Amino acid sequence: MTLRLVEFVVGGNEASDLLPVRSRALLRAHGARRGFWTVLDEGPVERCLALLLDDCSGSRRGVRHAEPGWSEREDGEWVAHHVAADAGPENGRTEDGEALAHHDGWVYVFGSHFGSKAGPLRPRRAFVARFREEDAAIGTLPVQVVRNRFRLHRAINDALAVAPLTMLPPGDRVRHRFIVATLARGTARAKSWVTRLAEDDLPVNVEAAAFTPGGTVLLGLRFPVTAEGEPILVELAGVADMFGEDPGWPRAVGAYALTGVTPPGTLTGFRAVAPTPGGGYAAVIGSIDAPGKGSVLLDEHPHGGEVTSRHVAFRWEPTPDARVAGKLVAELAPFHHVEGLAELDGSCFYVTDEDHRVALWVG
Repeated sequence: MTLRLVEFVVGGNEASDLLPVRSRALLRAHGARRGFWTVLDEGPVERCLALLLDDCSGSRRGVRHAEPGWSEREDGEWVAHHVAADAGPENGRTEDGEALAHHDGWVYVFGSHFGSKAGPLRPRRAFVARFREEDAAIGTLPVQVVRNRFRLHRAINDALAVAPLTMLPPGDRVRHRFIVATLARGTARAKSWVTRLAEDDLPVNVEAAAFTPGGTVLLGLRFPVTAEGEPILVELAGVADMFGEDPGWPRAVGAYALTGVTPPGTLTGFRAVAPTPGGGYAAVIGSIDAPGKGSVLLDEHPHGGEVTSRHVAFRWEPTPDARVAGKLVAELAPFHHVEGLAELDGSCFYVTDEDHRVALWVG
């Protein structure tokens, strides 16, 4: 596969996921013929939404200037725009947005529900947000945020516990740093969410999301993985109910392993999931955490670190044994940090965050 690079400098931030813009009004407002949403993970969600835009015929007319610290290609084709957004009373109360997905006219943003690389879990990362694309065309973007206080952590762990899958044991240090330490911190601060954690829970790292035609969402987990090292999808129903006048909480439909795509002797987790025009799904799998950054996960499971990214595909046809058959589409070596993919206008697009630079690769 031959790839073409479009590079954006983000001053120490990192991009997560890649979601095509569907709103024609938003593209017209920027003078763009196509574009993608991405979410930066170093800050609250309302400060971390960005657009990567393909300028019409290289013209700069009608295109808002890129924010300081962003760069564009010399031919002016692609620009990056940091979107001004407002989460109202939830401003400043979230962090680590990881996954983007379209559903019913909304763009949803999922937090990682994880913690720092040495733990513990962080309640600020347990959130789901959403916004309407058209609103970004006319001013400051209103963003709705629901912090679930580990309710999704509980739902996912309950689904993993009853699935016919053998999970990779996290290891004593991982369990103590992420679960036991979180329980101790919450208990010391009299947090009500401690009732949604149990000492034998697995720490959950959400990295990918895509809605199904039936309205459920497939969450791709970077961790945990199966004992065979395979990445896991968890299907949730009722995500939109969190934002209703009488809010409800999502429930897990099931947990499934993606088979046939993990290299022997390694562990792979999801990095991105996206629907494809043919009714299936494309995904990126790769390392369970970044090496060289003090990851407790990799201290326990070093064979889950030096894994290059892979573009894989699957159809949502789970079997009774909770397996979903995947196939390899492309090796993305030497990249270790492919964070998103999309298929648009007959091309594959990938976004990477190698060395704190956002790079859009066009294939």
